[in-house]
Amino acid sequence: MAATDDATLEILSRNWQALRAEVERACGRSRRDPGAVAILPVTKYVGADLVRRLHALGLRDFGESTVQEALRKQAALSDMPEVRWHLVGHLQRNKVAKALSLAAAVHSLDSFPLAQEIDKKRAKTAKSPVKFFVEVNVAGEAAKTGLPLEEALAFLEKIRSQTSLFPDLAGLMTMAPLVKDVEEARRYFRHLRELRDQAVQAGLLPAGAGLSMGMSGDFPVAVEEGATIIRIGSRLFEGTSSRNPKSSYGRN
Repeated sequence: MAATDDATLEILSRNWQALRAEVERACGRSRRDPGAVAILPVTKYVGADLVRRLHALGLRDFGESTVQEALRKQAALSDMPEVRWHLVGHLQRNKVAKALSLAAAVHSLDSFPLAQEIDKKRAKTAKSPVKFFVEVNVAGEAAKTGLPLEEALAFLEKIRSQTSLFPDLAGLMTMAPLVKDVEEARRYFRHLRELRDQAVQAGLLPAGAGLSMGMSGDFPVAVEEGATIIRIGSRLFEGTSSRNPKSSYGRN
C-alpha cells in the first residue's frame, strides 16, 4: 500500500474510532449498550477506493442512495463478495428488481405500491433475504419522502395483512430536519421511537424492530433516543481526499 494510502487509512481509522467513542458516550448518557448501535458508512459521495479502505478496517456494511451507484461500486469491488449494501435513498418501483438482487437492506420503504412491487418481485430476484425499514417523514417536510407520521400505523397494518413482507420488516427510518441546535432534533427521534414501540405492541412490527435514524450532524441525540443504526457520511470521511468533487456530503 502506498504512503498516501497508508495516510488515508490512518485518517479513516481515527475518524471511525472517534465516531465509536461518541456513540459510547451517548449510550452512557442514555444507559444503553453501545453494541446495540451500528454505524452505517454512507459512501454515496466517495469512490470505491475508500470503501476498500474501510473494508480493510473490518467494515462490511455500506449505504448508497441509488441502485446505480451501488451497482457501480459492487462491480469495482467484485473481489469482496462479503460486502453488504444498504439502500438509504428513495427507491423507484422500476428499480425494485435490481435493488433486490443487490441489497441486504432497504431503508426507504415509503408507499404501498412500492411494497406491492417488492412483494411481487422478490421471490424471483432476491439472492438472499432483504430487510426493510419503513421510512417515516416525522417532521412532515414537503421536500422529503416518507410516510406521514399519522399514516404509519395504517400502512404497517396493510403490510401485515396484504403482503408477505412483515417478517422482513427491520424497523423504522427517519431523517430529522436541519436545525441550528441539535437538541431541536430530539423530538423527531423520540416520536419515531414511540411509534416503533406502539407498532411492536400492536403486532405491526416484529419484536426487536430497530430504528435507522441519525446522521453526521445529529447522531448523538438519535442514539440517546434509541437509534440502532446511524447513517454517517461526512464525519467518517473528514480529512480524506477521495471525495467526489461533483457532489456534496450534505448532512449524512
